[in-house]
Amino acid sequence: METEAAAARQAKESLELAFQMSQILDTGLDRHTLSLLMALCDRGANPEALAALVRELSFAAPPAAAAAAAQAPVNNGTAAPTTTTASLFPSGLRHP
Repeated sequence: METEAAAARQAKESLELAFQMSQILDTGLDRHTLSLLMALCDRGANPEALAALVRELSFAAPPAAAAAAAQAPVNNGTAAPTTTTASLFPSGLRHP
């Protein structure tokens, strides 16, 4: 019982420290998002791929703008496809 309490306290302190660093670096991540990212890293997710995903999602258009863009005329063949795809899990490792 005491070990579980110590582990919970350690996890909370780790999250708080990571959140403080996140605030200093002005990442814009809240505690919940940061805890999810930390949990994914603990399960073996590639941190660089997670960082790229977070960066890409943070620059994504809001839903209203995305809907407007979907109704705009399509410009076939002008968008360059992305060639970099990083797996979140190293070596194809899959977690449930």
